[in-house]
Amino acid sequence: MSPDKLFIHLIIILLLLLPITQAQNNKDNIFPSDWKAAAQEMVQTQIVERGIKDASVLTVLSKTARHKFVPPDMVPYAYNDRPLPIGEDQTISQPYIVALMTELMGLSGTEKVLEIGTGSGYQAAVLSPLVAEVYTIEIVKTLALRAQTILKELRMKNVHVRWGDGYKGWPDKAPFDRIIVTAAPDEIPSALIDQLRIGGKLVIPVGKYWQELKVITKVSTSDIDEKSIIPVRFVPMVHPSNPIVEEDLN
Repeated sequence: MSPDKLFIHLIIILLLLLPITQAQNNKDNIFPSDWKAAAQEMVQTQIVERGIKDASVLTVLSKTARHKFVPPDMVPYAYNDRPLPIGEDQTISQPYIVALMTELMGLSGTEKVLEIGTGSGYQAAVLSPLVAEVYTIEIVKTLALRAQTILKELRMKNVHVRWGDGYKGWPDKAPFDRIIVTAAPDEIPSALIDQLRIGGKLVIPVGKYWQELKVITKVSTSDIDEKSIIPVRFVPMVHPSNPIVEEDLN
């Protein structure tokens, strides 16, 4: 092959590869530069259109960098309306479910909130600007440490992370105005009802094979009101496989 023909062939190959390279670069660089546009689109097309109306919740979701809470290989999918793996057989909940559960809490901005199941830290990050204090418990220490690091980097000073057993709650910080659980127990843990303030709400998925999202309102020390919202699918809420020494990570 003559040098001229070889040169032409090389040019053609480069031209063919250029769109692939550009697409890969766009995929790699879409965040953080374009994440706000992606978050806005997520809110409008995936959350508003499915009936979420609370303006404060919608605003916070549009301003929360979900891509910071997922592994690097999941970043291109961070603003899709689906759960994503975060390691340790756990997931970050889909944005619509985060929005729904947050809206169901009926927040005014003054609440002290307990979250069971820190996971990636995304739900706690959404709650942070909406409430006074967030106390969040994670049973998997690696996830708790990772979430605490991210939340600290984002300067969410009102979020307090504990490595511990969510079934026990956080009794020394009780009572709580709201409790949100992001893993599904077979039955509602009694300790969480005990740690809920009278008039407070617990938002929790319940069930083993068939799960329902429920809102529990504590009417009195001996009475609760229970409402089923929608069928859901969450990872199970588990007890520690070995005894753990609970640790506040802040």
